[in-house]
Amino acid sequence: VQLQASGGGLMQAGGSLRLSCEASGRTFRWYDMAWFRQAPGKEREFVSGVTRDGTTNYANSVKGRFSISRDYALKRAYLQMNSLEPGDTAVYYCAADRSGTYDSIQSYRYWGQGTQVTVSS
Repeated sequence: VQLQASGGGLMQAGGSLRLSCEASGRTFRWYDMAWFRQAPGKEREFVSGVTRDGTTNYANSVKGRFSISRDYALKRAYLQMNSLEPGDTAVYYCAADRSGTYDSIQSYRYWGQGTQVTVSS
């Protein structure tokens, strides 16, 4: 399975971006998907996840601002990011195929290459 993340960019605080993660392979619908992010000098952290049956989870820092979804036909997962804040600046990674807790890096088998999101104040 290969994951291709896209949609990052430079945005002013208060703006919106939508990240996309396209997956290859036939078994996409059986994978839990997630987004993590890593800011400079910090550890990679969980942002949001969606299970294969559509159950969603969010980090407290993004609840009410970010929304995760998936399109089974297109084999894509999306992260809609609204009301962006400078603290959201990070490289965002998509991940797939979970076998542990939804917010743990170690739980996911496949990772995309990351897309940079920069939010200016």
